Amino acid sequence: MMLRFVTDNDFNEDIVTALLAERPGLDLVRIRDVGLRNAADPDSLAWAASAGRIVLTHDRKTMPDFAYQRVRLR
Repeated sequence: MMLRFVTDNDFNEDIVTALLAERPGLDLVRIRDVGLRNAADPDSLAWAASAGRIVLTHDRKTMPDFAYQRVRLR
């Protein structure tokens, strides 16, 4: 099974560029590329879950709390 990733709006674009250069076949999209440029964290997480993607983020202030909330509600 191939891992599928999505980067949120806070993720460093230089890292995205480097990842895609190193692994051209990497299944990685940016949240803005799927029409969610200004989405709130819970909406980004909901989209990622529905799309079967792992979220890459640098947002350590709010994203972990929203992610834990989603897990608790399952």
